[in-house]
Amino acid sequence: MTKEITIRTPTNTSTATRLEFLTAAEALDGFRSGEFAPSEVLAAHWAQADRVNGPQDGGINALSHEYREASMQQACEADDRYALARTQGTPTPALLGLAVAAKEKHAIAGEPVSQGLLAQTGHRADADMPIIERIRAAGGIVHARTTTPEFSCASVTHSKLWGVTRNPWNTDAGPGGSSGGAGAALAAGLATLATASDIGGSTRIPAGFCGVIGYKAPYGRVPGAAPLSADWYRGDGPMARTVLDTALLASVMSGQHASDHTSWGPQNSRELIDIASRPETDLRGVRIAYEPTLGGFPVDADVATNTKLVIETLADAGADIVEVRARWDVEQVLTTCFSHFGQIMGNALADAVDGDLESLSPYAQRFVGITAQARESSSLFDSIRMDLAMQAEVSRMLAGANALITPTSACAMLPADGNFLDGITLNGTHYDNYMAAHMTMPFNTANRCPVLAVPSGRSACGVPTSVQIVGAPLDEASVFRIGAVIETLLPPLGIAPGM
Repeated sequence: MTKEITIRTPTNTSTATRLEFLTAAEALDGFRSGEFAPSEVLAAHWAQADRVNGPQDGGINALSHEYREASMQQACEADDRYALARTQGTPTPALLGLAVAAKEKHAIAGEPVSQGLLAQTGHRADADMPIIERIRAAGGIVHARTTTPEFSCASVTHSKLWGVTRNPWNTDAGPGGSSGGAGAALAAGLATLATASDIGGSTRIPAGFCGVIGYKAPYGRVPGAAPLSADWYRGDGPMARTVLDTALLASVMSGQHASDHTSWGPQNSRELIDIASRPETDLRGVRIAYEPTLGGFPVDADVATNTKLVIETLADAGADIVEVRARWDVEQVLTTCFSHFGQIMGNALADAVDGDLESLSPYAQRFVGITAQARESSSLFDSIRMDLAMQAEVSRMLAGANALITPTSACAMLPADGNFLDGITLNGTHYDNYMAAHMTMPFNTANRCPVLAVPSGRSACGVPTSVQIVGAPLDEASVFRIGAVIETLLPPLGIAPGM
């Protein structure tokens, strides 16, 4: 039987909550008070995995690796540390006893790291990635790894190695990608926190489709691993079920690290945690730019309706809303971003499989082909010039505003096993590249801008919708302030049916 508890918070004094769906903040409060123990919460996650993860019988198939025995030993050790802390009145590490699901590409020393590639199945990591090192140092328990598409090159999550990952809200739908396993694991109660990464929307897209929070930090704020840490479109980051939990994990992950010369800023800053824990719902004096289609993306009616509800809610809270228009079109966005991918990521994927493209799934083969064509048609300098044009346009839309809000994805869902070899038709318009379904890539081009994806509601197919809050370069505080207000004022999604 699933254990239920009563969580008492300033805004909700009688909510029955299953242990596997506790927020990190709730779990830490319970650990410190002794109301429940890390081992109990971890056991609830594993029981939930047995019930819903599959992959058989429509399971969501979100976990690539499980560390049941080792993680339970760590959880029992955390039980003892909390008991001692209660006796002695001593502080405990920031994530002590929390179950954190790591994206498989986030290397753990001695463990497999294949990135979903058959050609890399025998590869093991030599060292922890910086974010894994920091999560462990803060007492977090990496109890499982999560599925991705091959080489994280798609916004659906399936591979020859792991099969199809499904969305807990609608198992015909995908959870998004490339951090699709992370989003699905959080939505299904298989973890309390999760790690993600983002080079074209790979944190924000699955967070949006799975009804959770995803944060793309400014480039370098979260240290990465060579060589792709040098790619100025990408970044690792946190995913969680609340804005506060996302701030907590971001605080642990962020900050300068000796192994990554692009990394910067303090570690363990409380600024974002303090903002998210005390949301100021009076937004008078806050100016928000709103771009409903981001230059003509084919936005689904349900997505548009839910985005407008967010904007109206912020206006009712006192925010000054200014509607803006991006002076680019979808094809310019795709051309700009794939010109960049052709210079770095396409090469990296071909190198990772040592030229054996037949080992790849069809969508990954197509990615290699598209990026090769882009590389032939534009130079690195051409790519940088296109980036700068889009960055200037982002700056124009943000001028005088505290943040810019757009939908996260234009479409309501993508099928779980989609390959999109012939492109995609959205709202009656056909696009050769199915990434026209997502509105995230402009802010990888403008990757010094922090972006927080938060739920905006649900579509008719049952899959959550989302908005992304874009801040001016390096202004993390504004996106967390506005994200916390949206989360506070909008009705909560609750738990996915059947989970």
